[in-house]
Amino acid sequence: MALVATGGLFGGAGAAWDQAVAIWIAGGWAMVGIALDAVLMFGIGVHMLIGFVGKRIGRVPEKVWRLWIEHPSHREGPIGALLDKVTGVATIADSVAMFEGLRRAEIAPFERNLRVMRVCVAVGPLLGLFGTVTGMLVTFGALAGGSGGDKTMAAIAKGISEALITTETGLVVALPGLLFHYQLARAKDRYTAFFARLESVCTQHLYRKLHRQAAA
Repeated sequence: MALVATGGLFGGAGAAWDQAVAIWIAGGWAMVGIALDAVLMFGIGVHMLIGFVGKRIGRVPEKVWRLWIEHPSHREGPIGALLDKVTGVATIADSVAMFEGLRRAEIAPFERNLRVMRVCVAVGPLLGLFGTVTGMLVTFGALAGGSGGDKTMAAIAKGISEALITTETGLVVALPGLLFHYQLARAKDRYTAFFARLESVCTQHLYRKLHRQAAA
C-alpha cells in the first residue's frame, strides 16, 4: 500500500511537471527572457542574503562588541575581524580613511547588487508585456489569414494563450522579486546603520586613547 501511495505521489508530481512544461512552451520565446531575468534576480538575491547572514551583525549585541574593543583577545567572527582592522590605526584621520575604505568594500557591493535586482524586477513585467504583444500578433495573423476552420481557431487559441501566459509569468516573477528586494534593502540599511555606529564608537575610543596618551 505504501508503494502504491509513493507511486501515486511521484505520478502526480510527474503530471504536474509535464503540465508546467507544456504551459512554459505555450508561452513562446518571451518565456526564455523571463526565465533568465528570474535566475539573475533571485541568484543575486540569494547571494546577498548569504552575505548578510555571514556578517552576523544581529547575533552579536552592541555591548559585546564594545567589550571587544577594549579586550582584543575576546574578538571572534566577522565583527571581531572587522574590529582588528579598524582599531589598529594610530590617528583619527587614519580611522576615517580606514572606515571609508571598508564602507566601499563592504556596503558598495550590496548597493550595486540591489540596483541590478531592482532593474530585474522592472524588466519582468515588461518581458511579459512583450510576450503579450507577440501573442496578440499571432492571434490577429490567424484572424486575418484563416478561413474560420479548426486550424484557424487553434492558431487563435495559441496566440491568446501565449499572451496570457507571458503576462502572468512576468507578474509571478516580479512580485516575489519586489518583496525580496524590499527585505534585502532593509537588511542593507541595518548593516549601514551598524557600520555608522561602529565607526562612531571606535572613533570615540581612539579619541579617548589619544587624549590619555597626550595627558601622560
